[in-house]
Amino acid sequence: MTVPFPGPLHAQREPFQQLEALGYTDLWSAEASGVDGLTPLALASVWTDLRLGTAILPAFTRGPALMAQSIAGLASAAPGRFVAGIGSSSNIIVENWNAIPFDEPFKRTRDLVRFLRVALSGEKVVEAYDTFEVKGFRLTDVPEQPVPILVAALREGMLRLAGREGDGAIVNWLSADDVTTVARLVNEQGPDKEIVARLFVCPSADRDAVLPMAKYAMAAYLNVPVYRAFHEWMGRGEALAEHWEQWAAGDRKGALEKIPDAVVDQLIIHGSVDECFDHIQRYLANGITCPALMLMPLSPFDMAEAVAGLAPRSS
Repeated sequence: MTVPFPGPLHAQREPFQQLEALGYTDLWSAEASGVDGLTPLALASVWTDLRLGTAILPAFTRGPALMAQSIAGLASAAPGRFVAGIGSSSNIIVENWNAIPFDEPFKRTRDLVRFLRVALSGEKVVEAYDTFEVKGFRLTDVPEQPVPILVAALREGMLRLAGREGDGAIVNWLSADDVTTVARLVNEQGPDKEIVARLFVCPSADRDAVLPMAKYAMAAYLNVPVYRAFHEWMGRGEALAEHWEQWAAGDRKGALEKIPDAVVDQLIIHGSVDECFDHIQRYLANGITCPALMLMPLSPFDMAEAVAGLAPRSS
């Protein structure tokens, strides 16, 4: 499950512990415009025994040494239970919000993965990478156990990097059918790679209420260059062409109406709780190893009922 839930962090102990009681295995955080990606997991490390992961920490917004320290800190709080998910993020978050140039995102992510492999082992790092140089950093509090590093990936180059130099990939905003292509590219680089998918779920059967709100939420991503390129690569260029054209022309309302309902059905899991559960299983069948659910209140639903209904079920 993606955490935190809405509301203050100090009030999340019981919801986190309820997830564990229901059989959830992992808690995954994100880092965009809410709280940072590490604080909720630090709290979860002492409130639960669940596996913890970041999906994601942007490769640009922490310097290399600070990133290593941040990862080591969570690994120390939850030894053997922390997975570090990193990625390039987007020009919106990196450049517009954090005032950091979004230059060569593939190389920056690759270089950071290579740096972290060395730094988290406790070796001294003296290295000039393509996108930064580290002069003599040594991590003094080395994690007790190796920390898996997952790479957020959309298109072929980053997916192959995730499989080749990472321990797997983190993917999002994709359909269950898209997983077949994504998983193949990751696993061609090495066997038994983890593939975590952030899945957006609204367990509501009120389709008429879900669709317009879903399109509003999707537009924020579909018009980010890296996501647009991903969906063009996945063959949605024709289906979304009118949406992109009207969005670029400044007609935001008209653009939302041009997102086909079928694309919503592909990218956002909605319907009854049981229908959502079955849809999630399609992702697993096609190669996702860990579905990280993100509950979206696009239409009112009972949160406790949804969390219980979407929990792992015994076969």
